[in-house]
Amino acid sequence: QVQLVESGGGSVQTGDSLRLSCAASGGSFSTLSMGFFRQAPGKEPEFVAVAAISWLGPRDYYADSVKERFTISRDNAKKTVYLQMNSLKPEDTAVYTCAAKTSGSSGSLYDFDGYSSWGQGTQVTVSS
Repeated sequence: QVQLVESGGGSVQTGDSLRLSCAASGGSFSTLSMGFFRQAPGKEPEFVAVAAISWLGPRDYYADSVKERFTISRDNAKKTVYLQMNSLKPEDTAVYTCAAKTSGSSGSLYDFDGYSSWGQGTQVTVSS
């Protein structure tokens, strides 16, 4: 079982940047697809980005709402995935959770329940 620990959330102003980190332990990190989801109060978890591993090799995918602003990256040596968030908006306010998905496992990369391990979540608050 993979354990995930997140860090880097906080309260910022519109237009500011934050970088989230998600450190993994256990499992074979380089074979895991690592995703970020977010959940605002009263809403369902929303896909944000994923650094995917598949037979096609590594691929990054983003929600339309964060394209051009957020960048996901991974450091396999450090077993850590990062989410660089730029030009933050109030609508980005949510609890951000990283998740791990074993390559080739069932379930969608875009579905929170398609992952097998989740971090504790970190709050990101963007004020106008």
